[in-house]
Amino acid sequence: MGDTAEKHLVYCRIVRDGAVLYLRRAPGVFRAGQWELPGGTVEPGEPHEIAAVREVAEETGLAVHVTGERGRHTWMDIGGKDLRIHARVFDVDEGAPRDVVLHDGEHDEFTWLTDPAGLDLADHFRA
Repeated sequence: MGDTAEKHLVYCRIVRDGAVLYLRRAPGVFRAGQWELPGGTVEPGEPHEIAAVREVAEETGLAVHVTGERGRHTWMDIGGKDLRIHARVFDVDEGAPRDVVLHDGEHDEFTWLTDPAGLDLADHFRA
């Protein structure tokens, strides 16, 4: 039996005036054009909550703190790798609201929506 690699992802649900922040994957990156919550990969040995806050800062320039865990999802890599992906979605709180600044090259657009029904979202973000 082969050892399946594990990858841990963390995402943050940032709410402002009842609307949730979504980011669109930039052209040329994995899942380009799809929308997602801000977040990313947990570094080895990094606490999940710390990773979530770091990823939000890197991707959006926003400063948040984790207030709770909203959900966990696990799935096998859609690219066919022997890789099990674990994602955790956290509820977070902003301090003073700042402008969103996309500056990591992974995303090319952002939007605040109360209903993401029209977005091309991965299943684990719909949930």
